[in-house]
Amino acid sequence: RSTLDRSSAASDVYKDRVKGDYVFSGMFNESVWRRPLSQVIGIQQISSQIPKVFSLKQNYPNPFNPSTNIKFDIVKSGKVSLTIFDMLGRKVETLFSQELSAGTYSADWNASHYSSGIYFYKLESDDFVQTKKMIFIK
Repeated sequence: RSTLDRSSAASDVYKDRVKGDYVFSGMFNESVWRRPLSQVIGIQQISSQIPKVFSLKQNYPNPFNPSTNIKFDIVKSGKVSLTIFDMLGRKVETLFSQELSAGTYSADWNASHYSSGIYFYKLESDDFVQTKKMIFIK
């Protein structure tokens, strides 16, 4: 069933599994919660067409309040991560770290529980690393 109230889901989950593009959670009440992976981790595949080069786009909007969107291109399948850092280089949040197939993706970051300021976001894969700057203004 996919109609489970999300507010009670966290305390009732006893097993999680990712299969394909879905997250399945076994519940103590013997039901199964299913959601598209993009709804859970905030990443969406925009296109499965294989890009010519890896790229990390500038976030939009920038400056932003409180959320922004980050697009990127992955040339080949592999483990990819997108991490947010503060001005001092401290890791603030990892938006995702998982296997992705080649394609164009979009990820959202909601900074509502962080302070205004300059942040950096870094996309990493086996063959690519790039960092860009963004500005959060409350």
